[in-house]
Amino acid sequence: MRKYILLLLAVLALSGCRKYSSSGYRTMPKEYNLAYQEIYGHYYDSIPYAVVALDLYSEGLELDSAHRMQGTGYNLYLSDIFVPDSLLEAGTYRSDTSGQAFTFLPGRSFETTPYGMYLLFVEEGKLQSIQVLDSGYMEVCDTTNAQTDIRFTLYYKNSYGSRATYKTHFQGPLTPWLKR
Repeated sequence: MRKYILLLLAVLALSGCRKYSSSGYRTMPKEYNLAYQEIYGHYYDSIPYAVVALDLYSEGLELDSAHRMQGTGYNLYLSDIFVPDSLLEAGTYRSDTSGQAFTFLPGRSFETTPYGMYLLFVEEGKLQSIQVLDSGYMEVCDTTNAQTDIRFTLYYKNSYGSRATYKTHFQGPLTPWLKR
């Protein structure tokens, strides 16, 4: 009997290992509904390409007038996207550290600070978790002013240490944001 009680306690303890927020189990969003294209221009002297970044927000998360995140949701960020001209162009971009056109920096963490590409989970305006995305690619299908279609296939190490795939997309207006 004691063996069954210990087994029951172990099962109950393991069932509590899932990632929960106050609103229940979290799943990464399949789409983003708000996006900014941060424009840096020719940022690096040693790289002949312009640099942009993508800052995407899922439903429930937005920026206030001071550009602080408000609400609950996910923020997908890709820094250092190397583009031939000055803005994101149609094509397939891949994660790479070469600084060539149609590449973007892979995600890395340095002393718990994420760089490159990463995913933040924010709950009621407070950061709850960070997932560094170590590689992947994105397909920019359309870049008209009114509508942009971007499909992402990104990879990361999950909480079990194995490689996982995250597929998501954005379709809508891509708001330019000049950064200097």
